[in-house]
Amino acid sequence: MQSVEIYTSPTCGFCHAAKRLLNKKGIPFAEIDILRQPDRRLEMMTRANGRRSVPQIFVGETHVGGCDDLFDLDMNGELDSLLAG
Repeated sequence: MQSVEIYTSPTCGFCHAAKRLLNKKGIPFAEIDILRQPDRRLEMMTRANGRRSVPQIFVGETHVGGCDDLFDLDMNGELDSLLAG
C-alpha cells in the first residue's frame, strides 16, 4: 500500500472530513499540522504546486489535492487502486 500524507490545520473542517474518510477506510496516514509546524507550509506549497489551502493530500508521490478531490477519487472507485500502487 502506498503511504498517505495529509497537511492539515486543527481548525479546518475539510481536514477533519478527509481524515474521517481515511480512518473509515482503515487507511493509515501521516498528518502534518502546519500550524504546529509552520516551517512545513512551504514544503506543502512546493509539493502541491503552489496551493496554500489545507488539506493537501498525497498518496505516495501523487498529489491528490484537497478534501473534495479525495472524496471524488473514493466515489469513482479510484482511491483504492491509487493506494495499491
